[in-house]
Amino acid sequence: MAKLIHLHELDNVAITLEALEPQQEVLVGGVSIVAATAIDAMHKVATAAIPKGERILKYGQFIGYAAEDIQPGEHVHTHNCVVGDFEKDYGFCRNVTPTAFVSEENRATFNGFRRVNGKVGTRNYIGILTTVNCSATVAKQIAATFSYPGALADFPNVDGVVALTHESGCGMRSEGEGYDVLRRTFEGYVTHPNFGGVLLVGLGCETMQVQKVLDDSGLAESESFSTYTIQKVGGTRLAIEEGVERVRKLLPIVNSYNREPCSAAELVLAVQCGGSDAMSGVTANPALGAAADILVRHGGTVIYSETPEIFGAEHLLTRRAETPELAEGLLERIRWWEDYTQKHGFELNNNPSPGNKAGGLTTILEKSLGAQAKAGTTNMRGVYLYAEKVDTNGLVFMDSPGFDPVSVTGQVASGANVVCFTTGRGSAFGFKPVPSVKLASNTAIYKHMEEDIDINCGAITDGEHTVHSLGEEIFKTILAIASGEPSKSESLGYGDAEFNPWKIGAVV
Repeated sequence: MAKLIHLHELDNVAITLEALEPQQEVLVGGVSIVAATAIDAMHKVATAAIPKGERILKYGQFIGYAAEDIQPGEHVHTHNCVVGDFEKDYGFCRNVTPTAFVSEENRATFNGFRRVNGKVGTRNYIGILTTVNCSATVAKQIAATFSYPGALADFPNVDGVVALTHESGCGMRSEGEGYDVLRRTFEGYVTHPNFGGVLLVGLGCETMQVQKVLDDSGLAESESFSTYTIQKVGGTRLAIEEGVERVRKLLPIVNSYNREPCSAAELVLAVQCGGSDAMSGVTANPALGAAADILVRHGGTVIYSETPEIFGAEHLLTRRAETPELAEGLLERIRWWEDYTQKHGFELNNNPSPGNKAGGLTTILEKSLGAQAKAGTTNMRGVYLYAEKVDTNGLVFMDSPGFDPVSVTGQVASGANVVCFTTGRGSAFGFKPVPSVKLASNTAIYKHMEEDIDINCGAITDGEHTVHSLGEEIFKTILAIASGEPSKSESLGYGDAEFNPWKIGAVV
């Protein structure tokens, strides 16, 4: 007889791990109910009668209202579950608890690249950044010069030369939110510890002027960082030659860095989810949250993001905010998003995506409640704007869209040197210059896309792991990959195309 997963004693729905046939008998908490219709695997089944207008509960939390009378055994999804207004108990700082930190001498270690400024990288790339889309071709051709097999054979400590290009930099205001976001992104990448050396290449006439970026960010050229424009050096061919020559000078400098033992406190972990399904909030996200808690206890930092995908679960974070000011700062970002989406004809509850719905997620509230599990259980110690430098350890929140490449671009600019990415539907993702560790929420997708996914969190529902034991395995994997072991996405060559700064404002 099929069994349902009943997550909380207050829940009036449960999740089925396998597809159900009409009139199939299933067990939930030792009680037998009968499936009223065919129900896909990982979808919700009503475990009690839910009258029209009554609250539907999952994780012990509100995920929507019954749009019609729902009987036990009925499928609960978009046809009979709708979002509506409801009160949230924000309970500022209510759940703040002391963190049991591991003493410095007992903290875990990994082998990283320690930079002159004291930061630690998990990779050792040379980056070619562009202030504007117009210099993208030059940047890509510079990087391509060093991409053929054996090109870096004499520089074994250099992980590669990567061009990170984008679509913006001109046709925009020279001040305001859009400018500030892109400028902060450049600053974060120029100073990122996963780059041993960086070139910043402009066209020359763009809005995003190279010198203004340097001045506004407090950046200065050095042995490992230089800038120039295509117009100043005399055109495309000369700009490519100039860049190639500068990279050649950088190679021995970057190669001189060697990995050395470093405390796990130097790790800044970006947590992400994409292509989520109903099991993401049951297996992969909680297990990643358990690993995040371990990292925090070892002195490290965890960056949680995707503001539109905490909508409906933000009260769980405000309760963990260390100060009322942090809680209010998080709510201010929610209000900004409500205004932003309204201006553009969207609603925050337009989420989930079609793939999310096919995987059993019905409302943004349900998706957010599952997503927030990635943040673990420790106190929230900071709230940051997109690409703003994170200057505290522990769990922090960085404002960003839910679109994964845009969100991760900001997290890396804020300082993340490792990414953990959960998926239930099978997202394909990697991100240079930072390694991305992929976690599957269910065994079926892990086996189907094993070449892409590093860890199978479906082992929890298979009975092979608990959330906490798998969290320990994830933490060990993070340390190994931070030390140089390639992740699956790195082995497949992902990471060159995913750099995608958030574009805010009109393009004229």
